[in-house]
Amino acid sequence: MHPGNLWGGSLDAVDSDRVAAEEEERRRNMTEWDRGALHSQRLTAESERNQLDETQQSWLLAPEDSWRKKRKKYVNLGCVSVSRTVFMWTVGSIVVLFLVVALPIIIVKSFPGHESTPSPPDNYTLALHKAIQFFDAQKSGKLPKKNKVSWRGDSGLKDGLPDVAGGLVGGYYDGGSNAKFHFPMAFSMTMLSWSLIEYSHKFKAINEYDHMRDVLKWGTDYLLLTFNNSASRPDHIYTQVGGGLRDSESPDDIYCWQRPEDMSYDRPVLSATSATDLGAEVASALAAASIVFTDNPTYAKKLKKGAETLWPFFRSKSRRNRYSKGQPMAEAFYNSTSMFDELMWAGAWLYYATGNKTYIEFATNPSVPQTAKAFANRPELMVPNWNNKLPGAMLLMTRYRLFLNPGFPYENMLNRYHNATGVTMCAYLKQYNVFNRTSGGLIQVNLGKPRPLEYVAHASFLASLFADYLNSTGVPGWYCGPTFVSSHVLKDFAKSQIDYILGNNPLKMSYVVGFGNKFPRRVHHRGATIPNDKKRRSCREGLKYRDTKNPNPHNITGAMVGGPNKLDQFHDIRRNYNASEPTLSGNAGLVAALVSLTSSGGDRIDKNTMFNGVPPLYPPTPPPPKAWRP
Repeated sequence: MHPGNLWGGSLDAVDSDRVAAEEEERRRNMTEWDRGALHSQRLTAESERNQLDETQQSWLLAPEDSWRKKRKKYVNLGCVSVSRTVFMWTVGSIVVLFLVVALPIIIVKSFPGHESTPSPPDNYTLALHKAIQFFDAQKSGKLPKKNKVSWRGDSGLKDGLPDVAGGLVGGYYDGGSNAKFHFPMAFSMTMLSWSLIEYSHKFKAINEYDHMRDVLKWGTDYLLLTFNNSASRPDHIYTQVGGGLRDSESPDDIYCWQRPEDMSYDRPVLSATSATDLGAEVASALAAASIVFTDNPTYAKKLKKGAETLWPFFRSKSRRNRYSKGQPMAEAFYNSTSMFDELMWAGAWLYYATGNKTYIEFATNPSVPQTAKAFANRPELMVPNWNNKLPGAMLLMTRYRLFLNPGFPYENMLNRYHNATGVTMCAYLKQYNVFNRTSGGLIQVNLGKPRPLEYVAHASFLASLFADYLNSTGVPGWYCGPTFVSSHVLKDFAKSQIDYILGNNPLKMSYVVGFGNKFPRRVHHRGATIPNDKKRRSCREGLKYRDTKNPNPHNITGAMVGGPNKLDQFHDIRRNYNASEPTLSGNAGLVAALVSLTSSGGDRIDKNTMFNGVPPLYPPTPPPPKAWRP
């Protein structure tokens, strides 16, 4: 065997011609066999089909026709098949709905100039417009041309002259008389500023923002005249212009019944060298207003400078006294009974305005609230008004804790202010029986004394504002002892009281002049009582207009009167000044409460503007290190 042949067999050459002939013969035979086989298979299949019965034939031969019929009854939507009938009904319904609903809307909206009708303003907004107008009616001095009260003119153009350098022209008359009391006037400006800071967006929404700023500036311009704001340490402050005694028959602002434009009697100017409460209140008003006017840096700086100039004056222990002490014409009308509440109030406002921690350190010094009896939980100290700043001051500093949470060293005292504020809010609620209520629902926060509405308005504002503070921090309420109370309860309380003032009371009378159909027509107010017919009435000639039973010739729009007695009774009599006289501080509380409750501009507060002057509480992040270089 040849070693290269691994399979065995001969290695001899093959005859190629013989092989080719055999291959050709084999191919011919295969072709013949394939034809016969195919023919045989075809005949066999035909024979078997002929042997099938009709049912079998229909089963084998009909699938394609049957599927076509079924396919006509259904619509293939890709992922699912649905009945053609259902599909057609669905499409038809969509088309009809489009023609009936969507098409008319598209056509209407395509008309040029179409706008959706805004919702009508609520009662709080309507009343707010009017309440602000009251301040226009109370202006003293040379009035601006755009003053909206047609029956008022220039007045008091000689106030303070020649004794006071530059005079004391301007400001506001307090109520129905022609006297200018600086203590309640300053408090009123502070409250207006507070409402502007918290709710500027609401005033803008109802187009009253610029008007309110004009009202505020008219007051703060005047307050800057009441002390020597160019001195480093003032030594006195002017406390009021005009006034008188109730039983006097001397020509003065109390005895005479004249329009302010017709005054001809002497108007004394009172001053004090010791007036801790008044100095602190004027400083609070100027500091708060400086926050409002941050967009006017020059004026804001002037206001802050005035506020800080007063600080050493009212902080001086040697000058510590109440402004009204020993002043019969002040004691008879606005007698101040404390001063440390004003010190707390001023400390908070000066800190917010300037960022100087000296002021907040003073306001949180434990000796100050202790002396002011801030934590005594006495009902009369829970009522905010021109003579008691404790509830407002503690709420103002509670704001600091809620939004900035400064921590040590202020946390302990701020926490106590926060707790005391919560207790005050609990006291306003009916279930705790701290204050009585009339049968008509008016809370007697003034403990049954005259002029209840002023006190109710301020309490309503604080309650509404505290609820807004809680809502802004995501806190749903607060605790009254072991009971959790939702913040909306405070809003409901504030609304119930303001609704009473606006007419939801047993008499169905609005106590805001010009709001509603039934309101006081014989308001105790000299300017509104005497006709504006260019005839001057003397001091005594005007008394017949005071004593007449006829309605006033002029409605002093927006004025909130003193209000009903504790039996819900109100006598529309001009000489009953406790019921029928409006005041600056009363209307300031009303404006603040109304703007906090109106839905115009949205239900929120401005959390940040109050703190614009407050520096960062923690050290700033240090700059990154310089790039390393070899």
